Amino acid sequence: MSERHVLVLPDRDAAEEVAEELPARFAVVEEPQLVRDALAGEDDAEDAQWLVVVEDPEGRLDSSALDELAAEYEGWLEAP
Repeated sequence: MSERHVLVLPDRDAAEEVAEELPARFAVVEEPQLVRDALAGEDDAEDAQWLVVVEDPEGRLDSSALDELAAEYEGWLEAP
């Protein structure tokens, strides 16, 4: 079953580091997408979270392990 996982990170640097770690740790084949998520009502780039979107076409990635990775960078795995 195909799934999409969204990891929420506090800044772009953290998001980029997580995106770089995903292939080695989880054998992710597709390149994760980085998406800037501005907080409601905020225009300042400093007030933005970054999302790392991971496609999981075979539904094989462990959500707990993804959440642990995000937590290492002060982030979390968004609940589906």
